[in-house]
Amino acid sequence: MEKLTTTPFCCSQPIDIDKKKRGSRAQGLFNAVIKRLLKDTVEHSMTQQHLRLTRLTRERRQVRDTVVKKFKAGFGYKKISQALNIPRSTVQAIILKWKEYQTTVNLPRPGRPSKLSAHTRRGLIRDAAKRTMITLDELQRSTAEVGDSVHRTTISRILHKSGLYGRVARRKPILKDIHKKCRLKFATSHLGDTPNMWKKVLWSDETKIELFGNNAKRYVWRKSKTAHHPEHTIPTVKHGGGSIMVWACFSSAGTGKMVKIDGKMDGAKYRTILEENLMESAKDLRLGRRFVFQQDNDPKHKAKSTMEWFKNKHIQVLEWPSQSPDLNPIENLWKELKTAVHKCSPSNLTELELFCKEEWEKISVTQCAQLIETYPKRLTAVIAAKGGATKY
Repeated sequence: MEKLTTTPFCCSQPIDIDKKKRGSRAQGLFNAVIKRLLKDTVEHSMTQQHLRLTRLTRERRQVRDTVVKKFKAGFGYKKISQALNIPRSTVQAIILKWKEYQTTVNLPRPGRPSKLSAHTRRGLIRDAAKRTMITLDELQRSTAEVGDSVHRTTISRILHKSGLYGRVARRKPILKDIHKKCRLKFATSHLGDTPNMWKKVLWSDETKIELFGNNAKRYVWRKSKTAHHPEHTIPTVKHGGGSIMVWACFSSAGTGKMVKIDGKMDGAKYRTILEENLMESAKDLRLGRRFVFQQDNDPKHKAKSTMEWFKNKHIQVLEWPSQSPDLNPIENLWKELKTAVHKCSPSNLTELELFCKEEWEKISVTQCAQLIETYPKRLTAVIAAKGGATKY
């Protein structure tokens, strides 16, 4: 076969094309051999490293097994350390791990080791448990002061693992010792009352209903079933102001009258409300003449002239412990009422009053009866809390 040659315009020497192709193939073969050698070298290095790690792991496992064996034989930490020429702290760590997990094998770790030391973690949990209203930012600054800078979510996870969660602090009346004694006395004296007795009670109260929104919330760090402990609650006082004030009553047979209170409530105005609405509500609910009226210990309610009015009307008033809204089931209806009214989105006070009365009448008899049927549970909760705050 005749060899093909070409002569470029700029060069008088012919170029051998086959020779050029052979050189290119040789270069490619050389590169492939080099890559293969490098791959074999890396694989060999990795294999050797794996073998060294396996051998080292096996040797360490043998040392740990020997430590446990000598410990079972009655040797102390110091003698084991001297016999195996390893630190005493290492012996102690091996024994503690064996006591807890009954094995000397390396256990799988959950992930990256924690940035916080065990001492710092204990300090975080201790601070959150003692100062229940401390914020994550304050805890973050306290850890930064000791040299451990971590994110807020890290602190939050640590507290969650210890059973502490951020929750809204419940608002509860301030209870003094005298209040707790009265509450406990009330609960123990009425715990044995029959269901029919509670069906004869006409419950009453006043409340404020705001036109826009609810009060601000506060978060606390607490464990489950501790929401009503004093350190986890926000003390409140009765009626801190509001858009409108209303008075209402109810029994197990349903809701009674609701009245908007114009201006400031005093004894005379309270007696007028009772005169115009109390007996009519009792009649509508078919409570009979021997019903029992419940009211709290507001000075207007306990005024001498008011108590004389009850006496003249032959109305029995339930003796009531102070600072005890959790013992009055109408508080549950207030919550339902406010939620329903705010869903109606009233734009002015006239609409607010109208919606309040409409939603109050919509409360079912079944819901009212259920609150009264479960009333003994409230008394039991007060006794269990020794007169303290309850979940109700």
